[in-house]
Amino acid sequence: MSSPLAGKTIALAEGRQLEDLAKLLEKEGATTFRCPMLAILDAPDAKPINAWLRELAAGKFDIVVLLTGEGLRRLVAFAERAKIKDPVVAALGKVTLVTRGPKPGQALKEIGLKPDLVAAAPTTDGVITTLKRADLSGKTVGVQLYSESNPPLTDFLTASKAKVKAVQPYIYAPAADADRVVDLIQRAAGGAIDAIVFTSSAQVDRMFEVAGERNLQDAWKRALDRVKVASVGPVVSANLKQKGARVDIQPEQGFQMKNLVVHIKRALTGA
Repeated sequence: MSSPLAGKTIALAEGRQLEDLAKLLEKEGATTFRCPMLAILDAPDAKPINAWLRELAAGKFDIVVLLTGEGLRRLVAFAERAKIKDPVVAALGKVTLVTRGPKPGQALKEIGLKPDLVAAAPTTDGVITTLKRADLSGKTVGVQLYSESNPPLTDFLTASKAKVKAVQPYIYAPAADADRVVDLIQRAAGGAIDAIVFTSSAQVDRMFEVAGERNLQDAWKRALDRVKVASVGPVVSANLKQKGARVDIQPEQGFQMKNLVVHIKRALTGA
């Protein structure tokens, strides 16, 4: 059987689906270097999440914007622990559901629902473009965040005279110790890594953070000049480019692991 990625070493910053991604690449013959940058944890204070869920269950939202699949799954888990899962899922079925990209759509499918509106592009700007077509004045919009804030989105909603109710059901925490990240930087700078794969902006932030803390900016720059940099989609790519990194590999659409592997294989082998 042909192994198109034989002899290629690919570094993975992925945390949630690390083994799934590694298996897909190894099936193509690649050697993988695992360096998960971040762990995803429930928000430490359940009270604001449960309060948001109870408002949703009480029918107080008109629109719910889901930015990540992980966020919806965490919200459902919080609802289950609070013994309000059924009314929360029922309420989600009654509001207008807006998703950013395929992952929240897949998470909705897991609870028997589907989005009413899918962002024009899987970015905040794509969500805003899609919401511009809706009448938001006087509407209460629940927004599932994946970081502490999203000013472009919340400012747009406020300017559209909507009432914004935001919730952040999870946080990121460092998963790999800094020494492991340093090892990755040194390997890549020395030519031992052929490609590095980023699947979230937070992974990119962590990589640059460690490079700065350990005074390895020059080594990291050499690494970025040598390796192929793969991004799962436009949000991650924008963060990389903002930090001065080149993006060599990004699926044009279908921002999922299998499609990403296809593009990596094409970039490294020409196949």
